[in-house]
Amino acid sequence: MESLRTADGIELIRAVAQRMLQELIEAEATARIGAEPGEHTEARTTWRNGHRDKTLTTQAGDLELAIPKVRTGSFFPSLLERRRRIDQALYAVIMEAYVLGVSTRSVDDLVKALGADTGISKSEVSRICADLDEQLTAFRDRPLGHTRFPYVYLDATYCKARVNHQIVSRAVVVATGITEDGGREVLGLMVGDSETEVFWAEFLRSLRERGLTGVRLVIGDHHSGLVKAIRKVMLGAAYQRCRVHFLRNVFTVIPKEAGEMVAATIRTIFAQPAEAAVRAQLDTVAEMLGKQFPKVSQMLLEAKDDLTAFAAFPERHWKKIQSTNPLERINREIKRRTDVVQVFPNDDALLRLVTAVLFEMHDEWIAFPRRYLPEASMEKIYPANPGRDELPLTS
Repeated sequence: MESLRTADGIELIRAVAQRMLQELIEAEATARIGAEPGEHTEARTTWRNGHRDKTLTTQAGDLELAIPKVRTGSFFPSLLERRRRIDQALYAVIMEAYVLGVSTRSVDDLVKALGADTGISKSEVSRICADLDEQLTAFRDRPLGHTRFPYVYLDATYCKARVNHQIVSRAVVVATGITEDGGREVLGLMVGDSETEVFWAEFLRSLRERGLTGVRLVIGDHHSGLVKAIRKVMLGAAYQRCRVHFLRNVFTVIPKEAGEMVAATIRTIFAQPAEAAVRAQLDTVAEMLGKQFPKVSQMLLEAKDDLTAFAAFPERHWKKIQSTNPLERINREIKRRTDVVQVFPNDDALLRLVTAVLFEMHDEWIAFPRRYLPEASMEKIYPANPGRDELPLTS
């Protein structure tokens, strides 16, 4: 009372808000536990085990709150905002790893940092995972027929997970798309053994089954399994080989000191002003480099159609559809999050965390829309007033 009497203005509001919230948190904890601190009742379900600090930012300033910890299970007051989906997924993965006996010192440290007790039960982990999986599964399986996606980007990254009691590398494939009005969306993801044709084909068919239509160009790396799957499943769509990955392949067949010169020469192909000029320049570059680097010349000629597929689309789109660079930031964020866990206890845990990462990115793109490509230029991709029956790709 003395502190409230001497406070004034915004500080008074902050002090009152902090005290009020703390009392509500303690009351909810008492209801959850079934007893007041030190009280003995038959309704008690667990015991208090200290507090963990939490700072809540408000317009009245930062409120320093204390969240009660319990010996079994977990407690988080309903009046406060829970962690973002990514943090919830990370929490669930770490808890699952601990329960399954694959924890390390770093996992224990993370558990403590998240404010959880190491004595969490398997049933509590199952409840946490089930609550989270419901919304993440709904996101992965949501229909895609609300718009057309002329451009689709495909890429993969690798993470470690336990399969049959062994730590193995797992492929995480991700698809994003550009909508017909120039926006961006996450289309889907899948976890599997490796980037085989069967695996990619299953993934692409799942996108089609969810309503993916209007695809005119698929941008990806030149993995043989991916390319074969695109040509079989995405009929009616061209394939653009990522120019960045192509250059990396070129560097493996030339001396290191020649890399900068060769790369600069190849980049002139993508700097031409028109489709015919792009294709003509590739032939010119292949001839120029063929005398000193015959393997590079052969690679260029063999990849001509795939490297120059972008040139058939509006020029304003060229820089954005020549490579899978738009997926690089996504893959970096996935790796940043998965590196915290290092080895996932199973595929479900890996899928859960990666889905949460992509869900948050997708929400940002939708909530704060910023045209990735100019909407006016997107109109050139489709014929004028196409009938809806023409939109789905043929199987």
